[in-house]
Amino acid sequence: MADKLSITAEKRTEFGKGAARRVRRADKIPAVLYGHGTDPFHLTLPGHATMMALKHTNAVLSLDVEGDEHLALVKDVQRDPIKRTIEHVDLVIVRKGEKVIVDVAVHVEGEAAPDTLVTTDYTEVSVETDFTSIPESFVVTVEGLEAGNQILAGDIKLPEGVTLITDPEALLVNVTQAISEEALEAELAEAEEEAGIEHEESDEEAAEGGDEDKAEGEEEAKSEDA
Repeated sequence: MADKLSITAEKRTEFGKGAARRVRRADKIPAVLYGHGTDPFHLTLPGHATMMALKHTNAVLSLDVEGDEHLALVKDVQRDPIKRTIEHVDLVIVRKGEKVIVDVAVHVEGEAAPDTLVTTDYTEVSVETDFTSIPESFVVTVEGLEAGNQILAGDIKLPEGVTLITDPEALLVNVTQAISEEALEAELAEAEEEAGIEHEESDEEAAEGGDEDKAEGEEEAKSEDA
């Protein structure tokens, strides 16, 4: 379940890209807090503490903003696409007893039956739950499943008080018959033929072809001598 993590935040009065860069250089993170009809709070969060808190999925933060406490759910985290450092955090205010809709990761465990292929169509599902009881993840098992078996969103065992928002018929995991290497090569060759793709003869194939031609020539010569 989600942990409530305490963080001391500061109100931010400077805005724009330059101000955000200065905040990050000071090992802090720009953030915005909104919700419940309040005006957005532009905040600065401590870099290390925030990074540790965001290791928790759907983290709930207890923010101390200049002496005022705000409970907030992490709604969005923007990261640098290269360095993966945290660029900005969106937080939404939550109140005690309030339910929220969040995405929860789905983990697949176990080994399906031999000669099967397991594919995952969804890696998370949406649920509605009290913000104090957000599941960290859901686990589904494919242990021993034969080809033809499927796991749907509605098959997940939900804790009490958690409601599934994702379509119950949504396919999470599909177990199919694994294709043999020979069949895969045949399908690939057929697809290439339909697409008009021709491969240049390799040196080995050319050498083998030359040996076959030579052998055929020798056989023909023997026949003529006879």
